[in-house]
Amino acid sequence: MKVIGFGALNIDNIYRVGRILEDGESLINKADSFPGGSAANTIYCLSKLGIQTSFIGAVGNDNQGRLVIQDLNNMGVETKYIVVKEKERTGKTQCFSDISGKRSIYVLPGANNLLSIDDINLSYINSAKYIHFSSFADDRQFKLTLELMDQIDPSVKVSFSPGLLCASKGIKALVPILSRTHVLFMNHDEIRTLVDRDVMSSSEICLEYGCRIIAVTLGQGLRLNRGTTPVVSYIRDHNNAYYIKPIDIEGSCVDTTGAGDAFAGGFLYGLINNKRLDECGQLGNIVALYSIKRMGARQGLPTVTQLSKCYQEIYG
Repeated sequence: MKVIGFGALNIDNIYRVGRILEDGESLINKADSFPGGSAANTIYCLSKLGIQTSFIGAVGNDNQGRLVIQDLNNMGVETKYIVVKEKERTGKTQCFSDISGKRSIYVLPGANNLLSIDDINLSYINSAKYIHFSSFADDRQFKLTLELMDQIDPSVKVSFSPGLLCASKGIKALVPILSRTHVLFMNHDEIRTLVDRDVMSSSEICLEYGCRIIAVTLGQGLRLNRGTTPVVSYIRDHNNAYYIKPIDIEGSCVDTTGAGDAFAGGFLYGLINNKRLDECGQLGNIVALYSIKRMGARQGLPTVTQLSKCYQEIYG
């Protein structure tokens, strides 16, 4: 198995609104539900790009859980290690997304909170080239992730998308994971929350704690290091830094849900295919741009043919 995903499995209830409110009331312009979960979205993306994938997680014994598993199956993801928890409902999120790209997400973990070490086949995990982690909402599952770090074979490369809830624990709490992390995926807000420094300084500190590669997405673009040109992602390892510049592909932004997960999918696709880090960032950016053209985290993800064609047109 090339890449195994490990993390929450949810149904995303997405509401398209004019703007995110701090207080008050407003109309919902559009609403729909989709299978989701950060690591699951990335694994779905990789499978659509032709990478052999699998997923480890938990769902409830309900229609939503069956839908979650079927959606991954339909894209060729191995799902036999997803466990069904009889006495709990499948996890879900309430996600509000506005026309400016801002989001507000509320999580009800459900069956995700019941995943335990007894549900995990360690020999299977240790057969993978990569294992891609995303965070859970519950502290018990965070401790489970910490426990797994000591049992993953050194030959398995760990990629990690902690998300904002996990980043809010602070960098010291994440050291056992970061010390094993080959590539860390975060957005601007998450890495600022994790380290309480600017993007570049925070990335340096994460490298000092053991990460090999840092990939930070910057939304529509930020100016870093007093640069004159906005960049949409910042890639860093121990030797070099790369600034990925904005590009444009046809179609307007519809929903940014899962854009970071899509970026991680494109980036990992590049790593698996032995691309340079700047090329991995470019691939991740293209995949993320495809993702935001459709509502839901997975609906707009490209095929490998679409990705290749777009890459050739933009970068030659």
